[in-house]
Amino acid sequence: MILKTGNSMDILFVIDDDKSVRRSLSLFLTATGYEVETYAGAEEFLEREPHPGTGCLILDVNLEGKSGLDLQKKLVILDSHLPIIFITGWGNIPMSVDALRGGAINFLEKPFKEEVLLQSITEALALSKNLLAQKQEVEIAKRLIDSLTSREMEVLKYIITGMLNKQIASVLNIAEHTVKLHRHSICDKLAVKSLPEIIRIADKAGVIPGEKIF
Repeated sequence: MILKTGNSMDILFVIDDDKSVRRSLSLFLTATGYEVETYAGAEEFLEREPHPGTGCLILDVNLEGKSGLDLQKKLVILDSHLPIIFITGWGNIPMSVDALRGGAINFLEKPFKEEVLLQSITEALALSKNLLAQKQEVEIAKRLIDSLTSREMEVLKYIITGMLNKQIASVLNIAEHTVKLHRHSICDKLAVKSLPEIIRIADKAGVIPGEKIF
């Protein structure tokens, strides 16, 4: 048997309205070394508290109530970091295309080979780790940006355009020395020393640059 290569934060969420499928997948994946949670439908899964760690969904396309594709769209809106592996007893090419275009890792028709499922899980968990890391970087960047004063934010929006201190001073109608002081404070609060680092944090936080005049 192939043993998992994930970590203790990994959870596999099996969502299928067929109780026998949920049970068999849960037994197999648990025996393989994964932590597994099962749900009979999309609505039941959405009632769960968001999982803060890494993981993935093994999701039936055809569910009672919200379909698997409906849940996929909902999770995109919620900015989920849990990739999806679709499974189905019957499917078609348009359905699989929609699922994969929506970011699904794979679209497996039952019965599928265990090795294929495990490989898909490995890929999904690797992607989940990257997505979670990116989300955490964005959250940290936003917290850092939120620490700036309103005037520092004004200065920052022009700093990230590459404008010089004297140019920023002219646009904001303040002394160049004042811009330098704000710039120093911004660097301290963001814990950076260079313009590229400032730009990277501002970009992750979604800061809109000021209009470059010069």
